Amino acid sequence: MIISAADMAPGQVGIVVDLAGGHGMVRRMQAMGIHPGVPITKLTTQPFRGPVSLQAGATQVAVGFGLARRIMVEVAG
Repeated sequence: MIISAADMAPGQVGIVVDLAGGHGMVRRMQAMGIHPGVPITKLTTQPFRGPVSLQAGATQVAVGFGLARRIMVEVAG
């Protein structure tokens, strides 16, 4: 099932399948280690569309809710 990183449950792991954004957004995500084929884990989320914490490998990043909605992830189940 493919969902956005914002829709993942805390602790859930998925593999990035697409970055739905422009060239600058894709380049920024790749600089953080988030690109298609990489497994990511959602660590935390804040209420009211606050930042989302993700882990890709040994890197932990916090991205805004809107940006997290553009990271498409394939999760099991």
